[in-house]
Order: sequence, then structure tokens, then C-alpha cells
Amino acid sequence: MGAGQLDKIGKTKILKRSSIFSSLDESELAELSEIVSEKKFRQGDHVFWEGDRAGYFYVLAAGRIKISKLSPSGREFVMAFFGPGDIFGEVAVFEDKPYPASAQATESTTVLVVSKDSFTKFLSRYPAVALKIINMLGSRLRDAMGRLRDLAGERVEQRIAGILVMLSSKFGPELPFTRQEIADMAGTTIETTIRVMTRFKENSIIKSARGRITVLDKNGLSAISERPSG
Repeated sequence: MGAGQLDKIGKTKILKRSSIFSSLDESELAELSEIVSEKKFRQGDHVFWEGDRAGYFYVLAAGRIKISKLSPSGREFVMAFFGPGDIFGEVAVFEDKPYPASAQATESTTVLVVSKDSFTKFLSRYPAVALKIINMLGSRLRDAMGRLRDLAGERVEQRIAGILVMLSSKFGPELPFTRQEIADMAGTTIETTIRVMTRFKENSIIKSARGRITVLDKNGLSAISERPSG
């Protein structure tokens, strides 16, 4: 990773894309841009590891980030994918605890880095931003609890359909995800994922090519994800 070339205006535009900073005016965004730095990561690089000291959080400028945890058996559990404008690692803002999961670049990625100490001083002048972060943390906790509940109670077909619905809502119908990444998010094997997605493809719900999935029938996927288990 190395230093980037974003100027103050470029940083301001990226910060404006983030939901928690979008309501700030130009002078406030300019002030915030003064305390952020830029870093670049190659595909496969880790921004941070689970258990690292959490002194920073990040705004994704370009690329894609995978958030994952390891089970006691060493199996990777993918919790989320983030795209441009998303914030991750924000637990560092409010808790003096290690990162609860790892963040890895799945393609060439650029992030804006914000230190906890600098941002705490910024929040003292703009408390409305703190409220937005608290709401975002609550939403992510609910999402994580929902994912764990789904893994425990749903059939694999339901889980995969629900994941495709969630990803298409976030990234659009053209999904740059591999079947292995979908399998990791669903907590199942690549072989099972291939079988399920082949059925979806045969029913014209999706189409797929190497490293890319296109959702053709989001309503159909939603219906599958909401079927009663059993």
C-alpha cells in the first residue's frame, strides 16, 4: 500500500458520499477532510485483522472490502461487503476494544483513514454526526444478529437467495462476486453453492459468468428467501 494523490476537494467529495457525512455543509466537510489521510491496498491486502488495536476507522473511496471473522474451528465467516461511500471499522470511535473482525481488500482499493482521537475532537463540534454513527452501529448489530439467526434456522437455498437480494439492493443487479464469496457469506461449501445457483440459473432468476452474477428476478429471490423453513 502507498500514499495516494487525492487533494482536499477529492477527499471532500468522497466524504459527502457517505450517509453519515452527507448532511454536513461544505465548510464542515472541508474541516473533516483536514483530518483524513489516504491509503491504497492491493487485492488480498488486509486493512486490519480481527484483534488488532482499533485506533482508526475508514471511509471506502474506491474498490471493495470484505469483513470476516474466523470460527473457533478456523473457518471464515463473511459478515459483509462494503463499497464506495461505506464506513467500516467505526467501532474504534466509541469503544477502546480491538477490531471484532478482519477487513480485507477484494480488489484494488482506496480508503480514507480517520484516527479516533482526531475524530473525537471533530464530534465535539458536530454531535449530530455522533448520533448518526450510533444509529448505524445499531443497524449493523441487528444485521449481524439476523445473519446468525438465518445461519441457524434457514435452508441453504434460502440463505443464498437472501444474500443475493441483500447484495443486489446494495450494489445493483450486476454483482462482482464469485461463487466462493457467496458460499463464505452463506456459511456453506462451494459445491453446495454451485448446485443452488445452478437451479437459480435454470429458472432464469440469475445468470452468471466468471466472477460476476447478474440478478434477473429479484422478486423471485425474495420469495425463495422468505419461504418457511422445514
